[in-house]
Order: sequence, then C-alpha cells, then structure tokens
Amino acid sequence: MKLQRRDAKRGAGRPAWQEAPHPLTSTAKAVAIVVVLALVAVPFLVVISTSLADPADVVANGGWVIWPEHPSLAAYKEILSGGIVGRATVVSLGVTVAGTALSLAATVLLAYALSRPAVFGGKPIMLVVLFTFLFPPGIIPAYLVVKETGLLNSYAALIAPVLVNTFNLVVMRGFFQSLPAELYEAARMDGASELTMLWRITIPLSRAVLAVVGLFYAVSYWNSWFNALIYIDEPARWPLQLVLRTYVLAGGQLADPSAGEAGLLSAPQTVRMAVVVLATIPIVLVYPFLQRFFVKGVLSGAIKS
Repeated sequence: MKLQRRDAKRGAGRPAWQEAPHPLTSTAKAVAIVVVLALVAVPFLVVISTSLADPADVVANGGWVIWPEHPSLAAYKEILSGGIVGRATVVSLGVTVAGTALSLAATVLLAYALSRPAVFGGKPIMLVVLFTFLFPPGIIPAYLVVKETGLLNSYAALIAPVLVNTFNLVVMRGFFQSLPAELYEAARMDGASELTMLWRITIPLSRAVLAVVGLFYAVSYWNSWFNALIYIDEPARWPLQLVLRTYVLAGGQLADPSAGEAGLLSAPQTVRMAVVVLATIPIVLVYPFLQRFFVKGVLSGAIKS
C-alpha cells in the first residue's frame, strides 16, 4: 500500500518513465537560472536607475547608478518635451505601425497565393523568393534602386525596401499549407472566391502565425536604424533608434534642425539612458502578450515549407 501511494505521488508530478532529478542537478539548474536572470535584470535595472538619478549622483558614482538616491523624471521630461527625441519617437511609432500593417498584408497575400496548389507560376516565384533569401542585394544596388524610385529622404524608404521578409513569408506559407484542404473545397463548392476563403477561413485560423510574424515585423521596424542612416539625410526625419545611436555612440551631441545649424543637443548620461529605456519599453510591454503564440506559430509554419 505504501509503495502504491509513493508511486501514485511520483506519477502525479512527472511521467512514469522520468526518474526523480538528483539534488545536485536541481541545485545546478537553480543556480544557472539565477545567474541568467542576474545577467539580464541587473544591466536593465542599472539603465533604469541611471535614467532616474540626479546628474550629480551619476557623476559621483562614476557614470552608473544601481539605486537612485534622489530619483527624478527630469531626463524623461527633457527628451519628451517636443525636441528631436520626441519627434524621433513619433517617427518610429508611425513607421512601425504603418510598416507592420503593410508588411503583414503583403506577406499574407503572397503567402496565400504561393500556398495554393494550382496557382499559375507558383514554383518559379517561390524559387525567386528563396533566391533573394540566399543572395540578398548589396547596399549599393539597394541605394541606387531607392534613389531612382525617388524615395530618398522619405519615410517610404524605411518601409518599401524591407516590405516582405523571406523568412516570415516561408513560415506563413507553411502554416497556410498545413490547413485542411477540405475547408477550401467545401467553401469552393458553396461558391466562395479566393479572397473570401482568405478572409473567412485562412485568416481566422492563422491568428498564431499572424501574431508571431507581426511581432517579428514590428521589432524589425522599431529597431531599424541602418536604413535611415543610408536613405535619410535630415535629422528631423530620423527614427528613435538612429537618434539613440547618435546619443550613445557618436559623442552624445546631435544637431537640432529647429535650432539651426548651430543648435546642438547635449546628452548627459541620464538622458542617454532615458532614451535607451524609451526605445526598449514598447517591445518589452508587447512581447509577453504574444509569447504564447510563438511555439504554435513558428513550429506550425516550419512543418511544411
């Protein structure tokens, strides 16, 4: 009886074929988790604390503060008071929202077309798409294309060259192919068109992969700064990440177009860390709500590609 109770108790916590972990193994796993959490949380805490600290405290502590003695929101008020950082934040938000919506729409339409078995020219088009994934264009050809199409110094230059990502397209196409073909056959017998089947059948059943691919696009647009560095010459049109790069890496000064050529914005350590926090928080807030879709969306799309 005692043996049966012990077996039942063990079976309630783990499968029958899985042995109880050794105490040293459990301790090592716990230590590893604590170390990883410290490596991730401590730098982020230091960045937030430094952004909230008084400049005098930052100087007294050698440039970094673990816990601010005199917390203040002065750095955030400065960067959000309508200056170049405020404009850059609006630009990044606009490019991210518009770019994610356009990229999702283009990816869904192309992936759905390539997933249909009887589409004309589907295999050659897919080979061309995969060719661009294996052999991406260089910086100079991409710049020349953007220049010849008249997109320089426009926000379209931050979206159009990266409108469709090949990896996201392949994942979404594989997910669409994994949907039961009987659903489409029944809808076709009822007289539904391809757009109707896409809107009424495919999209409602593809929320997981849409959430994953949408997050991939949003993170890509939000973190992008290299395209703006190449295609946009006016600092007033720069996104937040390029402004952050200038603040942190390029000496901490940035010309303010509203103040003329002589206007320079200094960036003390508190302001730099406030910009880092401002550039990080949106993705950190959105990610937990979409994390549950990751395994289902990515694995389902990768099964059949």
